[in-house]
Amino acid sequence: MTLSIASVTTAHNAVLLLPRQMEALQRQTRPLQEIIVVDDQSADGTSAMLAERYPQVTVIRTTENLGAAGGWAAGLAYAALERRHDWVWTLDGDSIPADDALEGLLDGGAGLGARGGEVGMIAALPVHWETQISYPPLLWCHGFVKPSAEELQQPIWFADLAFAAGLMARRELVEKIGLPRADFFMDFADFEYCLRARSQGYRIVVVTGVRLAHEVGHARRVRLPGFSGLWPNHAPWREYYIIRNLAYAAWWLYPSHRTKWFVIGHMARHAGGALLFGSNKLACLKKMAQGFLDGRRASLGIRFRPQ
Repeated sequence: MTLSIASVTTAHNAVLLLPRQMEALQRQTRPLQEIIVVDDQSADGTSAMLAERYPQVTVIRTTENLGAAGGWAAGLAYAALERRHDWVWTLDGDSIPADDALEGLLDGGAGLGARGGEVGMIAALPVHWETQISYPPLLWCHGFVKPSAEELQQPIWFADLAFAAGLMARRELVEKIGLPRADFFMDFADFEYCLRARSQGYRIVVVTGVRLAHEVGHARRVRLPGFSGLWPNHAPWREYYIIRNLAYAAWWLYPSHRTKWFVIGHMARHAGGALLFGSNKLACLKKMAQGFLDGRRASLGIRFRPQ
């Protein structure tokens, strides 16, 4: 029996970015049964462009800006629960998969055999295409843990946290654990969803050879003595959600002293990065502090939207 697979792209003002992705999705060596775009209140003609150039694409237009988390939830609800596709492949508006990416993910998951256990998600390796620096999925032990160099060299390995961009989810998983948290709006919603899946016994497979071109916050390369990496230059409102949702997870979802201390240290390091490399330093620091307080108080929901 052939699996039914749909892609879901969350897009906000992506009229210039989406054509490359739509062409890439239509070139997949393993064809998709449905291509879905959640147009999250774009004001640049995204929906009109899709209707004119890609009439075969299903467009879901939200009635308000729901953010990446809300758009992802809406897309999964439609693709997995309403249309009942077996797998849903999630992409951001700027994600560009290789022509054989979907086939590679499916082959990677199928090749596990009995080792796979209850595989609920299959993840690609997001890569900043300009610098070729990857954003590998992570492990979780009272905070973020980077995979070892040995794990990253394996063709297939298991993670606890993966970015939504390039992530495939089984319909059965969505039916069992529900939808992503729309009240997160942006950031950590994918990690929270992964942790929820892991808590229910599902495994997250990473197929290292499948790389997905992906941009994170207009990232640029930064260098310090002994360090070279990418700094995602987020707007202040985005920094609010990054810190708030992580703090909420540490104080309310997975509370422990070690996790809370990790979050405090992570926020301090992130604030230091904003001071060194950010373009709107004071505003970002204020939003981080506000996010930390709101996360500890479990004050969620949509507080700020992109200007």
